[in-house]
Amino acid sequence: MAAAHYNTFLLLSDQVIIDFLTDSGTSAMSADQWAGIMKGDESYAGSRSWQKMEAAIKSLTGHEFILPTHQGRAAERIIYGYLGGKGKTFISNTHFDTTRANIEFSGAEAIDIPIKESSDTSLIYPFKGNMDVEKLEALILEKGAENIGAVILTVTNNSGGGQPVSMENAIAIQKICKKYGVTYLLDCCRIAENAYFIKHQEEGYRDKTYKEIAQEMFALVDGAAMSSKKDALVNMGGFLSLRDENLAKECTNLLIITEGFTTYGGLSGRDMEALAIGLEEVFDPDYLEYRIKSTAYLGNKLNEMGVPVMLPIGGHAVYVDAKKLYPHIPVDQYPGQALACELYLKGGIRAVEIGSVMFGKYDEDGKLIPAPMELVRMAIPRRVYTQSHIEYVIETFEEILRTKDQVRGFKIIEEPQFLRHFTAKFEPHQLNEKIEL
Repeated sequence: MAAAHYNTFLLLSDQVIIDFLTDSGTSAMSADQWAGIMKGDESYAGSRSWQKMEAAIKSLTGHEFILPTHQGRAAERIIYGYLGGKGKTFISNTHFDTTRANIEFSGAEAIDIPIKESSDTSLIYPFKGNMDVEKLEALILEKGAENIGAVILTVTNNSGGGQPVSMENAIAIQKICKKYGVTYLLDCCRIAENAYFIKHQEEGYRDKTYKEIAQEMFALVDGAAMSSKKDALVNMGGFLSLRDENLAKECTNLLIITEGFTTYGGLSGRDMEALAIGLEEVFDPDYLEYRIKSTAYLGNKLNEMGVPVMLPIGGHAVYVDAKKLYPHIPVDQYPGQALACELYLKGGIRAVEIGSVMFGKYDEDGKLIPAPMELVRMAIPRRVYTQSHIEYVIETFEEILRTKDQVRGFKIIEEPQFLRHFTAKFEPHQLNEKIEL
């Protein structure tokens, strides 16, 4: 851990026993996906594999223009780079790290407006990932509709504890965006998992299939960006889907310049084959049932033990409230980073901080402006770990709880300007040591 500068991103994979750093690109592909890989058409332009991928995405989204990218952040860079710039504002239930970075890199600002229930980790509330629609309309009026780059609905709400978004909320956002002529986009990387929660928790959707629910949500928006490394069950891939032809043309120019030709966008033919198959498999009822319930099993077991977790448990990850677990560690000493290190030291488990390391800012005097929550995310790769792996994680938390009062915070000794959590270097705080900025 010291050799990795107390940053779990800097650990080598063969030093890790259970890897919960991310569920992005870490899933196991199916036999059908591997078979599809063997049929990959690697033609530079107009390959059969591209036709298959395009058809699968059009069937799901209903959007006319499909731009393939090598992963989600490439799609974000293209669309937010074009729509953004100085003076522009993007509004979301909660921007994730790469989304926010691409927006701010363009010179625009990114504002999060989750509902008030989202910040209470112990509150049982069915759709804590929702956007505050009253704040949305107020922000549009305050900033001016012409200055809104886009409204972005992230499903599920990753930075907000993996919480789902209701269809009712998605519809309410559409009405406001339509009223003011604002572009409405979907960050849809976990759309299938979000559809599961809508089917089982929202009135009127019990008899619809998961794919039909997802299609209904896509029908509300002007476009979508997807990291297919999540709910398309692939190790690499993404796309941007759009309705507006002029916007699609501008984004296509950027795609060709930075990613590749319009029918591969940085992906090999075999990647596109696997992606198309994954978009079908992810809506399988048996798969989604196991996926959601196995995640809930870990989260509920930890909750029963007295570990403060984000409730209710989301679809792709279990989030631990490090601020509650370590009340003796102030936020400017990063309790989430402390827990991420403890998980590795106690059990060889790699997780990631989703708190003031990832989302904290500094004011003009160099003082930390903390994130709303200090969470640690344990993102579970799809179709990878067994029950015995999960039981091992639970046992590790028994030791975490036993020694929690002995844990110290951290200070950052080196950090980049953007996405600092990926490469920042830390040192443990000594007892009674004051932080210096």
